Amino acid sequence: MKVIVDEERCVGAGQCVLAAAEVFDQREADGIVVLLDARPADALHASVEDAAARCPALAIEVLRGGA
Repeated sequence: MKVIVDEERCVGAGQCVLAAAEVFDQREADGIVVLLDARPADALHASVEDAAARCPALAIEVLRGGA
């Protein structure tokens, strides 16, 4: 799995952090997403998928497989 975030689309809702705090954080100044781990461990895949699904701005892309 590879995770890509689009900071331009992010609205700072923080749903990604609630779902997967090990992978996502937010900038203090404006709440925009910060990607902590672009290739999370297998144990985190479900929470990353949940984070992407929760994102109201669709700012998180999850690439599966060998990407």
